[in-house]
Amino acid sequence: MSLDAQTLIDWFAKTARDLPWRRPECTAWGVLVSEIMLQQTPVARVEPVWHEWLARWPKPSDMAAASHGEVLRAWGKLGYPRRALRLHAAAQAIATDRGDEVPHDVDTLLALPGIGAYTARAVAAFAYGKKCPVVDTNVRRVVARAVHGAGDAGPPSTTKDMNDVEVLLPDEKAAVYSAALMELGALVCTARTPRCADCPVFDTCKWQLNGRPAYDGPAKVVQKFAGTDRQVRGLLLDVLRGTSEPVEKVRLDAVWSDAGQRDRCLDSLLVDGLVEQTAGGLFALPGEH
Repeated sequence: MSLDAQTLIDWFAKTARDLPWRRPECTAWGVLVSEIMLQQTPVARVEPVWHEWLARWPKPSDMAAASHGEVLRAWGKLGYPRRALRLHAAAQAIATDRGDEVPHDVDTLLALPGIGAYTARAVAAFAYGKKCPVVDTNVRRVVARAVHGAGDAGPPSTTKDMNDVEVLLPDEKAAVYSAALMELGALVCTARTPRCADCPVFDTCKWQLNGRPAYDGPAKVVQKFAGTDRQVRGLLLDVLRGTSEPVEKVRLDAVWSDAGQRDRCLDSLLVDGLVEQTAGGLFALPGEH
């Protein structure tokens, strides 16, 4: 293997970003909130919102008592707002069924509403120090290069990806090692311009030893945003977050010229429980009318 545990752990100890959810005083609830927020959203956008949430809702029961509308308003422009409702549902289950304590084992975390395989393992590892594989895009890329000698990871395969990382985990400080893998992929072994000269495993990296071959696997799908339903849904939610009163549909109609797409997006927001319609035909965030 090309990912010596102690080398990476030592590198991480010297270079790791000082992120609030990594600090010893951070609760398991704080780690869970960070993991949900960090899905498909950069650290720089997450950190200020995370601080606001933990100040407002320091325990799951605090958030559980809030309305969906309050949660969505606090979520702001982090994107993918259904994550906020999933986190709210998890907070209610933790407050009601778990004595306000975030579970420490993967299976119990998976049983919470809205908590998937990645989040369950990340919380078990980073909040409780459990030895379990935590695999994100950055980790997959590091393993593909350093261990397999490929330019990048191919299509995700849960079983293969988990096995690849599990065999690398040391018996001691496995969670720190997992965090180091993620940090290496996020800051050094990046997709487009890897900083190989700064890499702690440069000398043993199989990609380097193979002459840094280009990625020749299946073409990757590039997510666009402009003009998508996701953009339109965000614009509609912006209107409702910007007011404390239910609004007429004409206010929502003004955000997008394509009436068919706009109405389809509004309908999807209603179906997802992110928007509610009042008896009088006005629109509001859930629980705020």
